[in-house]
Amino acid sequence: MSTDRRVGRPVIKSVTFDTPSKANTARRLLADIRELAPGITARAAEIEDARRIPPDLAEALRSIGVFRMFVPQSHGGFELDLPMGLEIISALGRIDGSLGWIAMNSTGGSIITPSLPREIYDKIYQNGPDVAFAGSIQPVGTAEATAGGWRVSGRWPFASGCQHADWMAGFCVMTEGGKPLPGEGGRPRIRGFCLPARDWQIEDTWYAAGLKGTGSHHITLRDVVVPTVNFFDLQDGVPCLPGPLYQAALHLLPLFHGAIDVGMAEGALDDLLALADTGRQQLRASVPMRESETFQFELGRVCADLRAARAFLRAQGASHWRHSVAGTLRDEALSAEGTQAGIWVATTCVRVADACFALAGGSAVYDSSPLQRRLRDLHTAAQHAAVQQRHYATAGKIAAEQFRRRSEDPRRLIA
Repeated sequence: MSTDRRVGRPVIKSVTFDTPSKANTARRLLADIRELAPGITARAAEIEDARRIPPDLAEALRSIGVFRMFVPQSHGGFELDLPMGLEIISALGRIDGSLGWIAMNSTGGSIITPSLPREIYDKIYQNGPDVAFAGSIQPVGTAEATAGGWRVSGRWPFASGCQHADWMAGFCVMTEGGKPLPGEGGRPRIRGFCLPARDWQIEDTWYAAGLKGTGSHHITLRDVVVPTVNFFDLQDGVPCLPGPLYQAALHLLPLFHGAIDVGMAEGALDDLLALADTGRQQLRASVPMRESETFQFELGRVCADLRAARAFLRAQGASHWRHSVAGTLRDEALSAEGTQAGIWVATTCVRVADACFALAGGSAVYDSSPLQRRLRDLHTAAQHAAVQQRHYATAGKIAAEQFRRRSEDPRRLIA
């Protein structure tokens, strides 16, 4: 890996990777992340106080290639297999929740943007693959048909990483004459669009309980005419590029959330073990924490929960990737299955953080304790719409329907 002397950061050449080379690239990224870890951890308070990732740390992620993880090889990216990318997101979340969240959000943008027309997609990557994304998938904007495209207005929340993004996206209800255009099933037509970050306004609204360093502010547009070529249909559109990563992007996103949650939970366990390893002896305890049978019992239970979450994430990631490669992931039952996995992993990781915080005792309540930050970050992450527990209802409905169909043919009940 050579160095660009003008900016003092690594230059990663664009090459075509086969699967073994992709694995080598993933290992190199993980090694680079481990090198960055001590410097990131030392700046945790700075990240929280600034309510954003410091620009030099965002540039460090860009420099080692994090933002090009899922960018196609045709545009200079690594186009890593899904399971590899999930491991890298977890590794970043283990160091710092906000940093990992930003990486997850930006790389998630890389699998969504192929839904754009090829013309605008090529424009996004015309200067190279290290493009950072931000935006919101909530359809809280309106796009009114007008000469030259669509007149867009809106105010979108939770635009994580908007202060260092290169491009940002929002979603709109499409209208004509002030009335929503009909979409599938009679519902209003929803489309996403993408514009350079310089075209947006950022409102300083991110005063939150957790993930404070993500800079997830509101972003706004007022009466901006957006060309039709900048719009895309994420639900039913045909991607402008081949490749299994880009054919059913919405189905993959809950696993991205599972990956960051597992990483943050692993970080909480690391923090608890580091505290116990100091020889700390809690008030009225007869032995140090690490020698306490009660502590050891609870620690064993927490480790089991975390191993289960990690195993579930890997199993679901591998299953989704097989379907992606086979071209069969665009399926309602598989979508529900992935969401179900993401919810369970998120909920389990919150339980891990709660237990680690409780086991640490009174010392965990101070701002100086990383465990209170892990607790807040994981609870905040689990509030995201992608892993809200209400979505269990879809998986339950599908399970009941599948049983009913099988019961109509008794031979299928034992299949």
